[in-house]
Amino acid sequence: MVAWQKFFESNPDISGGELCASGTRIPVTVILDSLAEGSSKEEILRSYPSLKSEHIEAALAYAAELAHEERLIPIRGK
Repeated sequence: MVAWQKFFESNPDISGGELCASGTRIPVTVILDSLAEGSSKEEILRSYPSLKSEHIEAALAYAAELAHEERLIPIRGK
């Protein structure tokens, strides 16, 4: 699995401290939302020219890690 930490950073002065693709102002949530909406990797890269293919792969690795953590500590519905 891709070491997503190499491709994302959080800076309180950029996007309110959200986790963003390194060297950009693009939050990982934007990448994941685009994928969830059915956008292809190529469409995302065209829409956000500052992104690299590696950012998208890292976003998926990040989401997978979060899913594994959820399995260990389930989020309870309200």
